[in-house]
Amino acid sequence: MAGFVGIDIGKTHVRAASLSVGYKRLSLARLEEVALDSATSLESALQQAFAPLVEHADGLAVAIDGDQCFIHRISIPATAQKRLEEVLPFEVEANVPVDIDELVFDHRPLRRRASTDPVVVMTAAARIETVRARIELVKNALGRQPDRVGCGPLVLANLASVVSPLRGPGPFALVDLGAERTEVTVLAHGEAVFVRTLSQGVAGLPATAGALASELRQTFLSAAVAVGSDLQAAYLVGGGAAATGAAEYLAYEVGVPITPLPALELEGVSEDRAASLPRFAKAIALALGASGRARDVDLRRGPLEFQRGFGFLKEKLPVLSGLGAAIAISFVFSNWAQMRALDREHEVLAAQLGAISKEVLGEAVTDADSATDALTRAQASEEADPMPQVDAFDVIVELSKVIPTTMVHDIEEFDMQRGKVKITGIVGSTADAQSIASEIGKHPCVKDPKIAKITQLVNSDRQKYALELDVRCGDDTAAKKPEKPSEDAGKEPSP
Repeated sequence: MAGFVGIDIGKTHVRAASLSVGYKRLSLARLEEVALDSATSLESALQQAFAPLVEHADGLAVAIDGDQCFIHRISIPATAQKRLEEVLPFEVEANVPVDIDELVFDHRPLRRRASTDPVVVMTAAARIETVRARIELVKNALGRQPDRVGCGPLVLANLASVVSPLRGPGPFALVDLGAERTEVTVLAHGEAVFVRTLSQGVAGLPATAGALASELRQTFLSAAVAVGSDLQAAYLVGGGAAATGAAEYLAYEVGVPITPLPALELEGVSEDRAASLPRFAKAIALALGASGRARDVDLRRGPLEFQRGFGFLKEKLPVLSGLGAAIAISFVFSNWAQMRALDREHEVLAAQLGAISKEVLGEAVTDADSATDALTRAQASEEADPMPQVDAFDVIVELSKVIPTTMVHDIEEFDMQRGKVKITGIVGSTADAQSIASEIGKHPCVKDPKIAKITQLVNSDRQKYALELDVRCGDDTAAKKPEKPSEDAGKEPSP
């Protein structure tokens, strides 16, 4: 099974989650958490969190903070959908206070009710230097680059692939309570439709509880206006999700039901782990993005696009070698089995050919070429039957059958040689001659009847015609096999 790791780099902790992905299987492998105040540096904390997961890291994802991203909902006319890639850079540049050349950005079009509705796109952009700094931090600490770099609260949209309530029409909110900031992601039909990063976190509680509730209330109202529907529920994740009374207090202040995150549809989630899953929600969401279940954006674009080097191939060389050997063995075995089957079939067919050739030709031949030669020789030695199936008298009889009793018909000449028949007759009209040719042609032994010539008799209104046809039956050309002399031939009769 492949392993994918997501690393959530916060202000107070580094949290890492590892997922094992197999055929129709998705399980939670490990969760690691390191407090920054217990490590000498951020790089050291990354190393401590990642070390137990390195064996399961076929893919690695991190994210930059939401306050370092420019995230916007951009509406584009439906007529411009096919030119979205061309139009979007100008729309992004118009919404950010930075030159487009200094940014990397990605986007996700949102669901539309009708094809004529405008195309609403969630765009996320960040400074190239900010994203590069996060990549370099991970590279220096872990010795490898991240495959994906997510953007703030948009990362949480990936949880919809393992939390079925989030895939409903909603809208629902995921509230990531961090130490110094709070990130809000609003989902509808399993996709992020509104996001915002708040300046208040849980570090100043309970003194800052009112300010946090106020910002959260304003965010929920803004989301309702943007989405066109009031929030149905909100779920707490992050380090502050487990704070005593946080859900009840915030629900009372903002007027929206707030509960802990529903159970994740992952294997390997024990009761002990279930309580800590909301705290690792962002790390799990990053791992889901690395595993190919991304519903967010990836800022490794343009000059920062991820390119695997030969080091990756070296890491996978044992697995690739094993797969290559298995394929080679399977190929050889398949060819051997096929050749064995062909050999057995050849033996059966050769035996059948020998039996048939013995019966027909008088000698057993098991080779196709030899059987063809023997059959040719046998056909050449056979004598044709000189007696035709249809003679001149038969032709006259058949001709009389096709001439109606009401037709006056005279035959001036009849000639038949080697199956070639020539008839000269006199009839009342050209149609009568054509009728005779057509009717006589229906006989199975008559081939190619045709009127060679039709002329009018002198001093008469009658027509003289010449009819030519071939008489050839199916068995006339068949060779007649000579009879084998009996064993008693040549013997004198006994007295």
